[in-house]
Amino acid sequence: MATTSIYLNFQGNCEDAFNHYKKVFKTDLVGQVYRMKDAPLPPGAPKLSDKEANCIMNIALPILGGTLIMGTDMLESMGHKLKIGNNTTINLEADTKEDVDRLYKALSEGGSEMSAPMDMFWGYWGVCLDKFGIRWMFNCMKK
Repeated sequence: MATTSIYLNFQGNCEDAFNHYKKVFKTDLVGQVYRMKDAPLPPGAPKLSDKEANCIMNIALPILGGTLIMGTDMLESMGHKLKIGNNTTINLEADTKEDVDRLYKALSEGGSEMSAPMDMFWGYWGVCLDKFGIRWMFNCMKK
């Protein structure tokens, strides 16, 4: 079943933030917490420092009304710099790759900062900033 969640970016303090949110919303994390060291490095990417290897790649927490917040740490070694505007993303988890492609095509039209949907180790993924300045992420998890 397709879902929507809010995806939050942090500059090295994602785990601290989610520990705080757990207390605020009185809920527990769902699914596996992935750290950067859990993902295969892209070809030609530099080796991560111990600090960055332990940063959060993906974490999820239910908040109110069935809404899920998810988060990640941005890595300075990869050129990521947190700023207002790239710290919040609406994540659309579609049922099929075709749904991802349709949503991406419609929301990326006239937009920028695009990464067309592609196969990743967890599923099918893409992202764009729409023409109104809203960041959208698209996922179709591997079955």
